[in-house]
Parts: sequence; C-alpha cells; structure tokens
Amino acid sequence: MIPNHPLFAPARAFCARFGLRVPILLAPMAGVPAPGLSAAVASAGGMGACGAVLMKPDAIRAWAADQRARSNGAFQLNLWIPDPAPVRDPVHEARLRAFLGGFGPAVAETAGDAVPPDFEAQCEALLDSGPAVVSSIMGLFPAPYVARLKAKGIAWFANATTVAEAKAARDAGADAIVAQGAEAGGHRGAFDASRAEAEAIGLFALLPAILGAVDVPVIAAGGIADARGMSAAFAMGASAVQIGTGFLRTPEAAIPSAWADALGRAAPEDTRLSRVFSGRPGRSLATEYVRAATAPDAPEPAPYPVQRGLTQAMRDEAAKANDVSRMQAWAGQSAALAKAAPAADLVGALWAGTCARFGLPV
Repeated sequence: MIPNHPLFAPARAFCARFGLRVPILLAPMAGVPAPGLSAAVASAGGMGACGAVLMKPDAIRAWAADQRARSNGAFQLNLWIPDPAPVRDPVHEARLRAFLGGFGPAVAETAGDAVPPDFEAQCEALLDSGPAVVSSIMGLFPAPYVARLKAKGIAWFANATTVAEAKAARDAGADAIVAQGAEAGGHRGAFDASRAEAEAIGLFALLPAILGAVDVPVIAAGGIADARGMSAAFAMGASAVQIGTGFLRTPEAAIPSAWADALGRAAPEDTRLSRVFSGRPGRSLATEYVRAATAPDAPEPAPYPVQRGLTQAMRDEAAKANDVSRMQAWAGQSAALAKAAPAADLVGALWAGTCARFGLPV
C-alpha cells in the first residue's frame, strides 16, 4: 500500500521491516491504554501502542495478551526512564495541598508519597511480552537491557526532543528515533526535565535537523493530525509518523466526552505546556485549573512524581464528573484537527489523503 515513489522509500523500508501496511504509528499514551484503540490502528495496517509507565508488570503482560487477542498487528510498549529521586519540601507540599483542595477533594498528607511501579520489573515484563517494538522516553535504556532487547529481536525506538538526544540514542543502539516536536500533546520527552521548556523545538525545525544527524529511521511526532502534516513529514524524509491527539476523539480511545469535545474546539493557543499535573512538563488544554495553577501567585508544582500524587484525587474526581475544567486533558497544538471517527477509518483516510496530496495512488 506504499506507493513505489522515491519520496516514500524510507516509509516502504520501515513498513517492510515491521510488517505494516501504512507508516502510521499510534503514540503510546499512558492516560489512554485501551487495547481497543491500539488494536484498531494495528488492524488498519499501522502500529499500535501502549504507554506502560503507570502499569504494574502483570498488567503489562495482560495488556499485550489482550492486544494479540484483538489484532495480529504490530505494537510498541513504552516506558519512561526514571528520574532521580525527588527532593521533598513538606512546607511547600502543604501549600500545594491547600491550593489543590480548591479544585477537588481534600488532598491527603501522604498523597505526594505515591511512586510509580518498579522500573526494572516493568522492563522484564516488556521482554516477556515480546512486542515488535519497545520504546523509551525521558532518557535511554541501559546498555545491558538494550543488548537483551536485540537478542530477542525486539526493536528499540528512542524518543528525542533535541538533536543531541537523537545522537545519544543513535550511539546507544536505538533502531529508530521518534522526533517529538514541541507541538505534541502530553509529556515532553526531554532527557533533562529542567531543560524541557527552554528546548521546546517545533517539529518541522527538529525533524530535518535530526534526519541530517543520524543514519537510522526517524519518526515524526508532534502536531500531526491530518494529511497536510503527514505530507510535510514524508517530504522531509521521515520514515513514519506517530499520532496521539489525532486519535483521541475516536470512539476506541474512550476518553471522557467533555475532553473529546473540548479537543474539537481547541485552537493551538488553547493548549499550554506546564508541570501542573505531574511535575514533568506536558502539553494540555489550558483549562480553568491549568490557568490558575500557572498564574504568578500559584505555588510552583512539586517535582515528578510528587505532583502527580498530589493531583491524583482532583484528576480522578474530574474524570468521574466529566468535568474538563479540572481534568488532565492532554492536547497537542493541532487538537482541532482530530476527527470523531472510528480509528480504522481515520488511518485509511489519513493515508489516502497523504498519497493524494502527492498525486499518488494508495
């Protein structure tokens, strides 16, 4: 299904390697782990995905088994590389708890103590699950683990937000680089969280720079949600595109309706990059909570994962109430381009539209 045209030579090679019919990857989104969305994208010829950062090892294995029961298509499992242990400030956390209590239930004193699942155990679960691809964000897998992946024939995709990160990933043995532009919804994948906002590079400045710096396939991610964005990525030399927000309004994503509806109304300037949900920079809708929490007089967010624990009660209540004003409503800058259509239909339409823009048959 890839046109025999020099423009798509990288995409043809990429799809042949991973058994895809179209060079479209679902972004691994930790807040949207529903196997139905991944299976729909994979069954339509793309690559499914799961953001497993918050999943315990048994849940990762169960997700992979469920995915295989739903589709025989390829999928990737994604993990965050852990940050150093956060520096805690009990006095400041008390201020945050009081502030957050104005947007939801009272925040327990122990809320900030929550920690993610054991990273090494998660890594073992990824190996056991045997996906086509394991991907990383926020850093690089240790060399011994990369060797174990390669021994099992599992490819490693490394997320990079700068040219320096892309080169480091290439040197560490990454099979492909995911070039994440600053337009992307959800968390920024910067290796050093303290530099994420200062080095927020747009995709179409980042993509050609990374393509010129590494000799492995490069996947374009961030702000791509229609055939125009896809066409630009392939014209630059991308091997595939990775789409997150563009799939969030599909029924298979099963996100709260208030979030899905708000995405359809969001202009690019209606999103904001902030640390107010997890302590790590992430792009979301600029909701009432986000605006208040980023105001000059608001307390600074705690580091990850403390801030995530502190906001958990608010986020849970907002999701239950379908209240987008307090919800962790991740959104890329092209959110309004997301279509409320079945995921498989969307994959087909995106690829057909891309080919048509170059005057090529599907």
